Amino acid sequence: MIDPRVMAAGNIATDRLDLKLIAEMVPVGSRVLDIGCGQGDLLDILARNRNVSGHGLELSQSGVNTCVARGLSVVQGDADRDLSYYPDDGFDVVILSQTLQATQRPRDVLQEMARVGKQLIVSIPNFGHWAVRLDLLRRGRMPETGLLSAPWYETANIHLCTLFDFVDLSQDVGLRIDRHLLFVGDRVREGHGPISWLDNWRSTLAIFTLHRD
Repeated sequence: MIDPRVMAAGNIATDRLDLKLIAEMVPVGSRVLDIGCGQGDLLDILARNRNVSGHGLELSQSGVNTCVARGLSVVQGDADRDLSYYPDDGFDVVILSQTLQATQRPRDVLQEMARVGKQLIVSIPNFGHWAVRLDLLRRGRMPETGLLSAPWYETANIHLCTLFDFVDLSQDVGLRIDRHLLFVGDRVREGHGPISWLDNWRSTLAIFTLHRD
């Protein structure tokens, strides 16, 4: 369990507190698949602190090379196409950290994650945050924030969503949300109930744990 329930978030963009919190959600000794693992920061934390059997799937060759150089088990692949190669219930935990919005078919990716893993951990930037809404209203242009920093014509984010959108999608594919962590300003709040309109308004980032119904 994460303790305390309300924590200082620090500089999320550089410290990646979200990865540390995700790592604390993973049971010790689990079989883990990290999709879109980048340079392997989360897998490294899990290997050092949670004694997991960790595997990664990463699209970029440079990311794979960095992971392999760090001694991590990572292969090159595309979440939209290559999850089908993994066996049913092949992992205890499947993680997708700030990557869902960059996939071509988010619904299919979630379904495949639920097939290959018993528990899912998904984090998403919240396009429903008040600053995003205000920026779009005030300037009439696609917003740029700390988590959504690239201009619209260069961003890898092609399916941006709000917390409500993610909850609806999860229910649509038969997933139940167990708990969530919401990044609100410089704090992180843990919740177990439904996402409220205030959560959707205030949160810049959310981490969800889910399982199949």
